[in-house]
Amino acid sequence: MDRNEGCSLFVYILRRTWQTIPLLFIISIVTFALMTLAPGDPIAMFQNPEGVNNADSLETLREDLGLNDPIYVQYLKWLKLVVVEGNMGYSFADGRPVVEMILERIPATLILMGTAITLSFLIAIPIGIFSAVRKYSAADNLFTFLSFLGISIPSFFLALMAILLFSLKWSIFPVSGMRGDHTDGFNFFDITYHLVLPATVLAFGLIASLSRFMRSSMLEVINQDFIRTARAKGVSERKVIMKHAFRNALLPIITLVGLQLPSLLGGALIIETIFAWPGMGRLAIDSIFNRDYQVIMGITMFGSLLVVIGNLLSDVLYAVVDPRIQYGKNG
Repeated sequence: MDRNEGCSLFVYILRRTWQTIPLLFIISIVTFALMTLAPGDPIAMFQNPEGVNNADSLETLREDLGLNDPIYVQYLKWLKLVVVEGNMGYSFADGRPVVEMILERIPATLILMGTAITLSFLIAIPIGIFSAVRKYSAADNLFTFLSFLGISIPSFFLALMAILLFSLKWSIFPVSGMRGDHTDGFNFFDITYHLVLPATVLAFGLIASLSRFMRSSMLEVINQDFIRTARAKGVSERKVIMKHAFRNALLPIITLVGLQLPSLLGGALIIETIFAWPGMGRLAIDSIFNRDYQVIMGITMFGSLLVVIGNLLSDVLYAVVDPRIQYGKNG
């Protein structure tokens, strides 16, 4: 990539970054409105089950937290904290800064999602290529059946079955958590051992969809004229497939991964809850049950930011895979 291409790419990234600001603003408004309009409020977690709490004390607490203010006033206060102070508020449950709570959980979520995406590429792409080259063979039919099975099975059901078989019945992998009971600090092998089941379950559906898209993309490319020309020139079949067909077929897959990030985040929320994985998904579930609005807003905005960054990286990877793509004025 020469200097002009690098400048064009930098301008493109800068422009896309600025475009995310109004998008994140709209997401924050919608999320805040939906949370505030939902029945109940965070004061419910301070209510004694026997109802013996003093109503005046609860009302005072609600007033101190600003929950009696109109919705737009509450939102503007939150927005001021974010924009002016770089602070997303404090948890209603324990009073800790929301940013601090999220930053504690982000590494675990990124490890889980990153491993799932890596597994998906390493498994789905070879399957898709093989199925396209051996179209309608017994292996292709088997992979097609498994792909439809993977797309159809809900992730929570697959997670429960994985725990039942590999943790409870055969005791191969741990049931939950990120580390062993007696493990302190970062231990690569211990974390990897605990990561196998949740990452595999999270990757299963993505592997199924990616392999099908890879197969379709490869079938479309290998029927193009330039592939037939390469074969006519005597280029080996392996080189035709891996150098010419694979690189062109990979472009739609990059787009698909960017589009799959929201569903991957949603899947991580379920998987983290079932496997007690200490990531943002589990924190989100706990915050929803506690009606901890500030934490939910923070997680939503961080998740939206991750999706935006993921889609931007997908666009940038286009230039790496296909140098013909230019990021010009209208790119």
